[in-house]
Amino acid sequence: MALVTPLAQDANKEVAELAKFFNETLGFCPNSVLTMQIRPHIAKAFINLNKAVMENHGKVTSELKRLIGYITSANTGCRYCEAHTILAAKRYGGDNDRLQNIWQFRDSTLFSDAEKAAFEFALAASSIPNAVDQTIESQLKSHWDDGEVVEILGVISLFGYLNRWNDSMATTLETGAINAGETYLSHNQWQVGKHQTNS
Repeated sequence: MALVTPLAQDANKEVAELAKFFNETLGFCPNSVLTMQIRPHIAKAFINLNKAVMENHGKVTSELKRLIGYITSANTGCRYCEAHTILAAKRYGGDNDRLQNIWQFRDSTLFSDAEKAAFEFALAASSIPNAVDQTIESQLKSHWDDGEVVEILGVISLFGYLNRWNDSMATTLETGAINAGETYLSHNQWQVGKHQTNS
């Protein structure tokens, strides 16, 4: 059961306008944002940060950013964000094989060496204590330039915030996210868990 009940989508005009961004990424406004809008300044700041971090500058594609978000979220155990990121990765062109085999990335030909370096960095950077070492840094920098590293770490850091928010809040999962989790992640023991509806 959610710690705090989300407000209606039209509770704040400014937030509702900014939140149209999520209609493209997810197909709906997430309950996390609807909860944040209880303090509209938090919701607006979060949406603007999300838009800036997830903006596509080229090589770090929209799909890859969502897969990095997924790796980060799965590493921290946030089922809500796992479902959201896998859904968004699908919406941005992720094929079924890549989505269903993301945890086999180290040995898979479905992922490039550059993607694998980004995933290793995501795992290390989202660990507590932080596990980024010289080897991971060197691997990352052999494939990505400074601007791309900033983008990748921006995604990891954004989901660090979201993982703590949604896991602590027990944010209720939306139907579309549940369907994506069950389709692409159930073979890895993904479950809705505490993110069930409050009925």
